Amino acid sequence: MTWRFTAAVAAISAGVMGAGASQPAWAAPGMAPHRATYDLTLSKSGGAKGVENARGRIVFEFTGSACEGYALTFRQVTELSGGEIGSRLSDMRTTTFEDGDGANFRFNTESRVGPTPPEATDGSAEKKGDSVAVRLRKPQAGRATLKGDIVFPTAQMKMLIDAARAEKSTVAVKLFDGSEGGKKVYDTFTVIGKAVPHDKDGELEQPLRDAGWDKLTRWPVSVSYFEEGKQDGQQPVYTLSFELLENGVSRKLKLDYGDFGLDGDLKRLDVMSAPECAK
Repeated sequence: MTWRFTAAVAAISAGVMGAGASQPAWAAPGMAPHRATYDLTLSKSGGAKGVENARGRIVFEFTGSACEGYALTFRQVTELSGGEIGSRLSDMRTTTFEDGDGANFRFNTESRVGPTPPEATDGSAEKKGDSVAVRLRKPQAGRATLKGDIVFPTAQMKMLIDAARAEKSTVAVKLFDGSEGGKKVYDTFTVIGKAVPHDKDGELEQPLRDAGWDKLTRWPVSVSYFEEGKQDGQQPVYTLSFELLENGVSRKLKLDYGDFGLDGDLKRLDVMSAPECAK
């Protein structure tokens, strides 16, 4: 069973990372730093021997601007039970920082499953021409060079929000997000649907209404993550679907791990102040 928690970090943060290239990063209506809380429940299971029950929570916080860079913190706690897996509690925490031009990326992740010791990844990455130079401090000190036209999560999500506004339906990029020990690149393929009609605004959660964001444009988005070079004819390692509001907030999360899936419902939304930025 493969767990791509940092993929969720990247995709949930879509939109908050910046506006289109034709306007400054916070010029779009309501592009807002925020803290969002999602409750997780089981949406599908692969059979009697798999996951029978699931519950959990995601807390996601995004701050920053194109001037000072973008920071996020993320925590996901999930309890699974049933079949051959017994009962399993996982706790994953991530902090990242990406500079405004998408050239430098710092990442720190700690994950724990049950009573086992936590696994930690800590490092930084820098784009250099057609490659990315990675420097790791944990789990072991070292360096790596990743070849190809690779982007970091913020830059990827800038592409997605640009594409949604331009009514483009697909985006494909190679992504480095610091996961899997900090040396792995994933091929990502995103499908973006047409904007949701405003006659469906009645289904929006109360936290969005309280924030006055119930009339914002939003799009259905699905991001699939593949092993590098194995996209054709292969099943994705992980897929995250959600509705993306034009101000960067996500709702109706669907986390598909292949042999089971989780739904994430927005339960709380804290609006945070946006720094001034002329970029």
